Amino acid sequence: MIMQTEEAESGVVIVGAGMAGVQTAVALREQGFTGPVTLLGAEPHQPYDRPPLSKAVLLGKAEDSAFDVDFEGLGIELRLGTEVTGLRAADHELDTEAGPVPYGILVLATGAEPLTLPGTGGVPGVHLLRTLDDAARLRPVLAQAPSAVVVGAGWIGAEFATAAREAGCEVTVVEAADRVLAGALPAEVAEPMASWYAEAGAELITGAKVAGVEEGRVLLADGRTLPAGAVVVGIGARPATGWLAGTGVELGPDGAVVADAYLRTSLPGVYAVGDCASFPSGRYGTRLLVHHWDNALQGPRTVAANILAGEPARVYDPVPYFWSEQFGRFVQYAGHHGGADTMLWRGDPAAGRTWSVCWLRDGVLVAVLAVGRPRDVAQGRKLIETAEPVDPAKVSDPAVPLKSAGA
Repeated sequence: MIMQTEEAESGVVIVGAGMAGVQTAVALREQGFTGPVTLLGAEPHQPYDRPPLSKAVLLGKAEDSAFDVDFEGLGIELRLGTEVTGLRAADHELDTEAGPVPYGILVLATGAEPLTLPGTGGVPGVHLLRTLDDAARLRPVLAQAPSAVVVGAGWIGAEFATAAREAGCEVTVVEAADRVLAGALPAEVAEPMASWYAEAGAELITGAKVAGVEEGRVLLADGRTLPAGAVVVGIGARPATGWLAGTGVELGPDGAVVADAYLRTSLPGVYAVGDCASFPSGRYGTRLLVHHWDNALQGPRTVAANILAGEPARVYDPVPYFWSEQFGRFVQYAGHHGGADTMLWRGDPAAGRTWSVCWLRDGVLVAVLAVGRPRDVAQGRKLIETAEPVDPAKVSDPAVPLKSAGA
């Protein structure tokens, strides 16, 4: 039975027109919500998907990646180029440059914003890769095939380096940590991935801090100078929540909106979803902040269900999932390996291009990373969801399907 509270009937306003915001609006309609829905987007562009930016859009294989959503047909009011600057919860109003926007129920879906390299503001040739405009600015630069320096050897750095090599650029990747993916994976798992850079013809420099960027070159702290026709900064992202300071919405030390298990914030009638929000995971016994596409796809369904119910009705406790395409490889990850007590390899990275790593806690699979083995992730994700004990010997045998690895 569909229930709609008086607050919801007076209108749901969603701040943020990325994946999480768009999917929240769509989920509300799919689940039977009939009240007003307004989607506020800071960018002037039709809402679009971000993963293609570092691939097809950047390389000129696609002009954009707009969502195939009929907003008008769904009765969703789309206000583009509308940046929200404040929230007055007592008045149930948002502040924007165009004037106040009243709401009955509010959903925060502002996503994340890229971290910048200190001292590079206004330096010619320095780029970020987060928005459609970023990709549009970088595309003609790559077409000239300059020498490019990528700052950061995380997921986005590797994806950009892949695209730059495909465009014919000479690429140098600089990472302050002593290895690639230092904040995401254990050293022994990330180690074989470092060899992919050289294999693709990209130079990788780890343990090197950037001291400064000047037009045409990058200065390293150890005195080295790298020629750079283009510099791309990919050193991570932080929840785009600065505008919420002092509004009564609780923010964590990571800058994320602190949501509960139902994706409600500390303010009544205000929800948060996607990259801007952390949530408590009963499955993993910790609070998770997941900056990946699948989280922005799944969370909105929970938010919509709880808005329609008018009360806590659906808990959000997913098995996190993401993928990355880099250097001719398809990398997938499901779960959360923090707190695992056992790590098992499926295949040898030194012996082939396809392999997986599984993490167990108390004999139960909690995470899997796969390189070129999509079935391991699909089957492993189901094992994680069921939390059934597994046989370590079977998990370690790449010839045994993970779905058959039960204890």
